[in-house]
Amino acid sequence: MTTTPASDRLSTADQDHWLTPGVRGIGSASFLADVGHEIPTALLPSLLTATLGAPAAALGAIEGVSDALAGAARFGGGLLADDPARRCKVAVGGYTTTAVLGAATAAATSVWQVGVLRAAAWTARGLRVPARNALLADIVAASAYGRAYGFERMMDNLGAIFGPLLALGLVAWLGVRWAIGLSVIPGLLAAVAIVYAIRHTPKPTDRDKMPLRIRVRPVLGGELGRLTGAIAAFEVGNVAATLLILRATELLTPGHGTKTATTIALGLYTAYNIAATVASVPAGRLADRLGGRGPLLVLAAGAAAFAVSYGLFAVTDTAVAVLVVPFVLAGVGIGAVETAQHSAVAALAPKDLRGSAFGLLATVQSLGNLAASAIAGTLWTALSPAAAFTYLAAWMLLALAGFALTLRR
Repeated sequence: MTTTPASDRLSTADQDHWLTPGVRGIGSASFLADVGHEIPTALLPSLLTATLGAPAAALGAIEGVSDALAGAARFGGGLLADDPARRCKVAVGGYTTTAVLGAATAAATSVWQVGVLRAAAWTARGLRVPARNALLADIVAASAYGRAYGFERMMDNLGAIFGPLLALGLVAWLGVRWAIGLSVIPGLLAAVAIVYAIRHTPKPTDRDKMPLRIRVRPVLGGELGRLTGAIAAFEVGNVAATLLILRATELLTPGHGTKTATTIALGLYTAYNIAATVASVPAGRLADRLGGRGPLLVLAAGAAAFAVSYGLFAVTDTAVAVLVVPFVLAGVGIGAVETAQHSAVAALAPKDLRGSAFGLLATVQSLGNLAASAIAGTLWTALSPAAAFTYLAAWMLLALAGFALTLRR
């Protein structure tokens, strides 16, 4: 691996063949890792409440602490990933540790053990994210960043669809604890896939090595700094998908009953994930085709899709056919935005600070999502769901304005 831009190493003909073994390896790692961690995630409520007898508050506390640690770890992981040799070790170690610790919660006999294992697993997961993204930038030409990151996002979203389905099958067959324990298999296969990708990455040289230190100002200089401000505005409006599910459930319950409404809402969430999966690669292809302005245009389109989606969620309607529209729009929006964000950071960040740039992006995403969910939840309770989604839509319009301003500059 080297910090020399991939576009300098690849011929024009090679650039057309962007789906290289390295890209396929990273995509496979994202798919398998998501399958692996979605199983314990889907079954964690049952393990805590039904098996260990913990209250719902314990689940909230564990998830809150774990998410916070994952966000902090992504920033630290970005510093580690600046060094090409170190980023390989962080990636492999992160995938392996997440798989082992996530599956180990199956053997927990108390709530505190679940909390410690979950927090440690999520910390390892946070550390590996910048390393994976920086690795992907090392193995493709700059002209193919959109397609490569779109492919990785597509595979990640496929894992989010397949993981819960596999969890349901394993629970019916073997029970909750065995299902969580077996999640180590796809998790370790993800580590194997990332090793495969690394083997198809140019090896680092001594001059590629970077000292470990915090460098935020150089990362935020120039266009990337202005773009990060618009991305922050987007993330402050990017609420957790659980609130979309809750909104659909509340709208559908009066006419369908709680159980049926919950089932329909989960089906709508599946449509959201499918839309995100389908949109990722076309969004990346479009970003590449439009040149240097491509990622910004795709980001703007994604923010617009979210603004319309949230506007529709703010309007009360109990028809399932109508509710499909905002879920699909939000899915298309997140598929487009996540792909374009990674593509833009890879293109605009200084080549020797890509790890820090991806770590900073992940930190902005984590903090923004936390603020979005917390404030929207407060508005929901204090005023109404319509007020919450109107607030979120306003942030999306602000982000859209930010992307447009950055595009003009």
